[in-house]
Amino acid sequence: MESQVLIVGGGPVGLTLALDLAYRGIASTVIERRPAGERPSVKCNHVSSRTMETFRRLGFAQEVRAAGLPDDFPNDVVFRTSFCGLEMGRIPIPGRASRFTDKSGPDGWWPTPEPPHRVNQVYLEPILFHRAKSNAMIEILNEWEVTQSGQTGEHAFAVIRDLRTGEERRLSALYLVGCDGGASGVRKSIGAKLHGDAVIQRVQSTHIRAPDLLGRVKGRPAWFNYSYNSDRPGSVIAIDGIEEWLVHCYLLPHEETFDSVDRDRQIRHILGVGPDFPYDMVAKEDWIGRRLVADHFRDRRIFIDGDAAHLWVPYAGYGMNAGIADAVGLSWLLAAHLNGWAPASILDGYVAERQPITDQVSRFAMSHAAKAIKERNSIPSNVEDDTPEAAALRAEIGRKACDLNVQQYACAGLNYGYYYDESPLIVADSEAPPAYSMYDYTPSTVPGCRLPHFWLADGRSLYDALGPEFTLLRIDRHVAVAGFVDAAHALGCPLAVLDIDQSDVPDAYRYSLLIVRPDRHVAWRGAAEPEDAASVLARLTGRMI
Repeated sequence: MESQVLIVGGGPVGLTLALDLAYRGIASTVIERRPAGERPSVKCNHVSSRTMETFRRLGFAQEVRAAGLPDDFPNDVVFRTSFCGLEMGRIPIPGRASRFTDKSGPDGWWPTPEPPHRVNQVYLEPILFHRAKSNAMIEILNEWEVTQSGQTGEHAFAVIRDLRTGEERRLSALYLVGCDGGASGVRKSIGAKLHGDAVIQRVQSTHIRAPDLLGRVKGRPAWFNYSYNSDRPGSVIAIDGIEEWLVHCYLLPHEETFDSVDRDRQIRHILGVGPDFPYDMVAKEDWIGRRLVADHFRDRRIFIDGDAAHLWVPYAGYGMNAGIADAVGLSWLLAAHLNGWAPASILDGYVAERQPITDQVSRFAMSHAAKAIKERNSIPSNVEDDTPEAAALRAEIGRKACDLNVQQYACAGLNYGYYYDESPLIVADSEAPPAYSMYDYTPSTVPGCRLPHFWLADGRSLYDALGPEFTLLRIDRHVAVAGFVDAAHALGCPLAVLDIDQSDVPDAYRYSLLIVRPDRHVAWRGAAEPEDAASVLARLTGRMI
């Protein structure tokens, strides 16, 4: 058996899964069709706070944050009549230089050691690849494709073909995870089918190089630039903050193919430039926004993750980032079992936790998409007029656009608010988790919720002080924990004890003891140890499923 886990797909989701498994001592083999070093697609432009927290735990958040736009380039979201047109509204988001000091923006209050980072996939993926390539626990097979995947009672397997020579091999592992995108062959191999809305929005998307474009902007530049006018809505995303841009042309409902509109004409219209303006087309990146979720995420030893399991309009950056959340949620479960401290039944937690959240997040994204599409397709024809009435109209359009879109660009709820209230791997109590939306988040220690972050008295992040697996937080040193420690030892379950020696803890910490899972969700809480601590740990490790 070549490794413990086979991962089909070496994009950001598959590579993060491999790195997280390696962090937990699990060897994996990643199978990827593309050549090593090939420049990835420019489709992903945002790394969420939760994903940055994962990269921090894995040891390379600073490397990711150093990549992408120039230090002083604003990460703002702006609404104009065209890229080079009149500004109507702006959502301020600090760039790298002031990301940790400027708290004035809509995400400045977020309780996290790692705010989000606007960086394109062309910069992110090479970092993940080189980290994985240099890790002794990870093997990467580039320019190989999976022609068949399946399983027996004892292992999963993949038949792979070398795209250079035609050579075929059969690889075996204890588990296989499909991170192979929307056209996933692994999903098909387990008989899973996508259900939902096949078309919400068609987007004619083009990667261009235009060195003269930035100098034509009126006012401050921005990371994400919406073009709102009565003829054709669109947007322009800064890739390098110098000359590379991703131009989105949002097709109208009756335009059913990407060739329905003249690409060059629409690019120039969205940019607000004339027919003589020079630019180079680097690549076509056309895509369809959908809301599709697979009817099952697992068949025994085979799992699916990321776009293989769900596809939706990537509002709030929750395409890739949702896939990475899947990867983190699956990684600790696989490692718990493969490292011998949890039975195979713990793996049932992956579907029980991630599938309901996936469906919920997809509906948030769909609801926001419907509102955004309606908004940008209803711009009056006089919006660019040089009149007091048009100026007032622009101010009103800008205000409404900011109010709507701040929900996705400062989406605290999607980052921190979701919870696993029906998970078989938590011990619920009488309090219900607080409701959340795309934007709204209430910190809570209700079991199933994300552990609320705060800074320790010595200046460290709470998350940096947690153990790699389960951690028992003790807010009051006088409360006994020997029952949990002894039970963990008897079960072979890794349990670190972290004493919080400070009085200024957030209000959500109303209980003296909390057990935190490896994915930083609260698993149990109480004022004191229960009479049968072993039963609590048995549930948390899947022994009672």
